[in-house]
Amino acid sequence: MTSPNKLPYEGIRMVEFTHMVMGPTCGMLLADLGAEVIKVEPPKGDNTRKLLGSGAGFYPLFNRNKKSLTLDLKTREGIEAAHKLIATADIVSHNFRPETMAAQGLDYETLKKINPRLIYIELRGFLPGPYEHRTALDEVVQMMGGLAYMTGPVGQPLRAGSSVNDIMGGLFGGIAAMAALKEREQTGKGQKVQSALYENNIFLVAQHMLQYAVTGVPADPMPSRISAWGVYDVFTVKNGEQIFLSAVSDKQWEVFCRVLNLADLKLDAKYTTNNDRVRERPTLIPVLRERLKQYTAAELTQIFEDNGLPYAPIRRPEDLVNDPHLKATGGLTPMTLPNGQVTDTVLFPFTLHGKQPGLRLSPPKLGEHSMELLQSLGYSEEQAQKLLLNT
Repeated sequence: MTSPNKLPYEGIRMVEFTHMVMGPTCGMLLADLGAEVIKVEPPKGDNTRKLLGSGAGFYPLFNRNKKSLTLDLKTREGIEAAHKLIATADIVSHNFRPETMAAQGLDYETLKKINPRLIYIELRGFLPGPYEHRTALDEVVQMMGGLAYMTGPVGQPLRAGSSVNDIMGGLFGGIAAMAALKEREQTGKGQKVQSALYENNIFLVAQHMLQYAVTGVPADPMPSRISAWGVYDVFTVKNGEQIFLSAVSDKQWEVFCRVLNLADLKLDAKYTTNNDRVRERPTLIPVLRERLKQYTAAELTQIFEDNGLPYAPIRRPEDLVNDPHLKATGGLTPMTLPNGQVTDTVLFPFTLHGKQPGLRLSPPKLGEHSMELLQSLGYSEEQAQKLLLNT
C-alpha cells in the first residue's frame, strides 16, 4: 500500500546495524515515514530472524519497509563497503555495544570524518554514567526502574506484557534523529544522538515519582492501588465471562445505575460522589460483582455501548487479527514474510493525510538488496559478486 502523498522523509538514507527490537524499531519509524533504510546484516543474518517463542514476532514486525545488505564486517573489504555506503547516508543507527562498533571502525568519531553531515543514533542500555557498563535488557530495566514493581502485586514484581522499553526507546531514538536532521538544516553538520532503555523506563514511571513528590506518599503497585474512580474494574459475569466496566464521573454513575436497575445504590448517600464511591469501594464493589452476575458479557457490552459508558471486552493478542475496527480503519495491512507466508501486520498508530503510513516493502529476505546496493556504490557486477561470495 503506497500513499499518494509524498512521505516526509523521502530522500533520506539510513543505514542500520541493529538487531532484536530497540534498533529495528527506530529504523522502522523512519522507514514508514519514507526514508530508505538499509539493514546491514552479517553473512548468517540478524539472529533475530531465527528466534522462537516470544521473540518469533520481532523480525517480521520491526523490519518492514527496509532493504537488506549482507556484509562481513570482520573483513577489510566488508568494512570498506560499509564506509562507502555510509558516505552516501544521512543517518546511521546501531544498538550494539559502542566498543563493538569502534572495533569495526563504525563509531561516530570515525564515521564523521567520512561524512560530517551524518546523524549517528546510538541506542543503548544506559546513557553515559555509572551504569553504562551494565548489560541491559527490557526486563532488567523494568526491574531496576520500578516498572515491574508497579505492574505486579506487592512482593511479586512483574514485567509488562510487551517490550515497552525497547519499542519506546527506539522511537525516542528516531525522534532525536528527526531533531538532529532539523538542526542540520541550519548548521550543515551532523551529530551523535542517544536513546537508552533505562532512561526510557524512568520516563514511564515518572508519573509515580512525581506523585510521591507531590503527595509524600509512595505509589502502590497497580493491583494494590487506591483507584481514582469508584467503578473501574474487571467483573466476572454470567457463564464465567469477564468484562471491564467503569463509571468515572457522577453523570456516568447516574446512567450506570439507571440502565442496570440499581436505583437503590443511586439513592444511597454513601455513593453520591465519585470520591464517596472511592472511599466506599470495599462495600460497593462486592455488591456490584454480585448483581452483575445476572448479565452476560454480550448483554453488558450492548448496554454500555448504547449508553456511552466506558467498557472493554477482555481480549488476547490473537483476537485482534480479526478486530473489525482495525480492519475498517486500515490499521492492519497484508505483508509477505521472508518465507512467503502472507499475514497482516500492524501499522503505526498515527495518520498523515488521513491514513496511517503504509507498507512499501515487506521484511526483506537476507541479502535481498545486496547486489543492487553494491552496484549503486560503484562496484561492478563481478566485484559485487566476489564481495558477496566472500561473505
